[in-house]
Amino acid sequence: MSLTDEKRDQINEAIFRGQKIEAIKIYRESTGEGLKESKEFIETLTDSLREEYPDRVPAQATGCGAAALLLCGAVGASVWWCVA
Repeated sequence: MSLTDEKRDQINEAIFRGQKIEAIKIYRESTGEGLKESKEFIETLTDSLREEYPDRVPAQATGCGAAALLLCGAVGASVWWCVA
């Protein structure tokens, strides 16, 4: 199934708002593609739009990895403290 111009515009606008999950949802519902394929399509489209409209596409979030690392460190420290 192919995307209509209306659906493509909705996907682009979702990406411009930083709502990648919404963009993936619209793409999946419109095309019947699986989650993996839809995610890959949206990531590729986001990269293309970022090159074409650098001021309209939000920067990628990088804070989640740092938060997970901090949480793992805190858990490891409390386990060490309890064992010692």
